[in-house]
Formats: sequence, structure tokens, C-alpha cells
Amino acid sequence: MKRISLTLACGAAALLGAAAACNDSVPMDGGGDDGSGSGSNMLDEWDQRLTERVTDYSAALRIAALRLTGDLPSMTEIVEIGSAPDEATKKSLYNARVAEYMNRPAYAKQMFYFWRDTFRLGETAEFDTAPAMAAQLSVENGSYMNLLTANANNCPTFDEGAGTFAAGECTNNGPKAGVLTNPGVHKQFFSNFAFRRVRWIQETFDCTKFPAEVADSSIDVGGASPYTGVWPFASISSPTNGNGRVNFQDTSAVICANCHSTINHITPLFAYYDMNGQYKTDMAVPTPLEGAPPAVFSDYLPPGEVTAWRFGVPAADIPAFGAAMAADPAIAKCGVARMWNWALGKTDIVDTLQEVPAATIATQIAAFSGGGFKLKDLIYAVYTSDDFTKF
Repeated sequence: MKRISLTLACGAAALLGAAAACNDSVPMDGGGDDGSGSGSNMLDEWDQRLTERVTDYSAALRIAALRLTGDLPSMTEIVEIGSAPDEATKKSLYNARVAEYMNRPAYAKQMFYFWRDTFRLGETAEFDTAPAMAAQLSVENGSYMNLLTANANNCPTFDEGAGTFAAGECTNNGPKAGVLTNPGVHKQFFSNFAFRRVRWIQETFDCTKFPAEVADSSIDVGGASPYTGVWPFASISSPTNGNGRVNFQDTSAVICANCHSTINHITPLFAYYDMNGQYKTDMAVPTPLEGAPPAVFSDYLPPGEVTAWRFGVPAADIPAFGAAMAADPAIAKCGVARMWNWALGKTDIVDTLQEVPAATIATQIAAFSGGGFKLKDLIYAVYTSDDFTKF
């Protein structure tokens, strides 16, 4: 049977400008057909298609088995669901089978592969520790926020054959804050000014590209387009406001500050890792200037400015930064959305804009946030939800 997901339906309705894209009880025009044929519209069509979905636990089982174990369900498992006498029994058997899948060694391997893809990282010992940490949390029902805040066992290893994890500490010195301080992450995303590292953090955990903060109203700064950031325009460095060697206030082509007003308040924290992911006492990333001199704090921010996760949310070091991220509801929403898209076979939420309307996953977000951000609980909730089992 063809799956019609809420993501698809709401997305299609949104393209039509539907304010109530995810509310199947609100017509666009406030009423029904007036007899002219114009009263029916595309929103009504998508609403109708959503209501036409039927629960099919046998079809859902096939998809769940492939996602969670990497293999199709056995004939015994197929017959178990298919021969159940009623829907209530089928649901109970299906839910129990999903839970059983998630206790198999194959599930651990599937989660390891999922996090490799999500983190764009892996396949060597030094690059596999961040995916291994996330996979271990997914298997052991740890808090998703440990990926941002944990101060121990941040570099575990994973035995694919046995489906087991071994504890491990990162040995790159410096602070400890989940995968934010992982040496493989910093080696993989090494770049001028450490901007690639910050882009990875933003897109992986907030599910959006920069600019990350947009003001309600824009400001004319003398460029072809206005400045739209929430930080004061002068809060980032230029050659005129604090010895900055790069003009992040440039307006000649684009308004650089739209993105860099946030980026520059984050990046100094992650500029102390060298090209091998080792933490140094001085900034260890190059600049694109002649001779590639290392970055210094004044390249990012003028005197008086401090590092921060977001405007009004200062963070003096990486552990404080991770804690600030963990307290931001957008991070939990992103984590739920990624799991939802994985279950429904969608492509990357950032690269292909496979965004999930907040209303679609509101129940999962509330349960995730209220239940301690437990990853295994979240995955189980997604795979046993009505929307996953309806087609």
C-alpha cells in the first residue's frame, strides 16, 4: 500500500500557502462547496487522503524490520501479525515485535550506521567514536542531550560483529562535552577559522542552515540588502572596530553579518582544536590570510563581546555551550524530526529540506522532552505511532 505521510500532506498544503496545513478540520475558505465546484481545493484533497489511510501492521512490520534490524521479518513474524484475530491483537503483537527488534544486536549495528550517516563521520577507528556514542545512547536508552553534555565515556568503541559497546575516553585533552569535543569530529571538519565545525553543530543538532537567528525587522546597513540578524551589527569584528583582520561587516556583495553575527559568537570556542582534533592552549586553526596565520579572538569578536550559543545565551566554554544547546527546545525538536524522517524513509532534513511540521510530531516532542530525552523510547514511540502504521 502507498504511504501518505503527514509530512507529505502538510508539505503539499504548505506549498499552497495553507495556514492550517496540518489541521484536517479547518477548511481554507471556512466553508464547503458552494455548488460552483470551486469550494473543493487541494487542502481538502490532502485532508481526504490523510483520512483515507488505514492501519496495516503487516506493512509497517516490514519497514520496521528493515530499519531496525537491516533484514526483512521472518515468516513466523509475518504470520504472527497477519493471522491475529483483530486489530487490537495485531497492535499488541506489532508493538511487542518492535520492542524485540530493538533488543537484538542487529539493532545496535543499524543505529551505528544511522549515526554515521547523520554525523557524516565514520569508517575509521578515530572517526567512529562519535557515532558509537550516539548508537550506545540509542541502545541503552540514554539521554539524547548527553551528546552535548556528557563529561565521561565520550569516545566508546563498537564491535559490529557482537553488537556491543566498550567504554572509552577521548584522549585529545581539553574540555569534555559529548561529541562537541570529540577528536574525530574536529579532525573531520577542520577548516579556516573552524567555521566548518560550527556549521556541523548547527545543521546536525538544530536541523537548519545559517543564518540561525533572524530578527523580526531588518536594518539598513548601506548594502544592497538589509541586515536581518538579532545581534547588534557591530558585535562582530572588522578592521575598524577591534583589530579584526577580516571584515565580517562587509556589505559590498552580501550582508556577511546575517550569518556571522551568530557564527562568530560560537566559533572561538572550537578554534582551539588542531587539524588532528587535539585541543591546544592557543587557537589552532588557520585563517585565509596571506601566510595562513592562526586565528585569534579579535578576528571573530571585538572587545567586550563574549561567546554564546544564541543572542542572550552566553557560554564561556564548551561545556556551558553544550548545556545551553541542551536547554534549547529547538534541539529536542530537531532530534525528534530526524528520527521521524528516518522511520518514514525521508532524505536529510537539512540538505533536501525534508522538514517536518511541528504539529505533526508535537506528541513525540512532548513525550521526548518530558521523559528525559530518552533515545530508545523516542525510536520506539515513532515506530509504533499511528502515523507510522497507517498507509
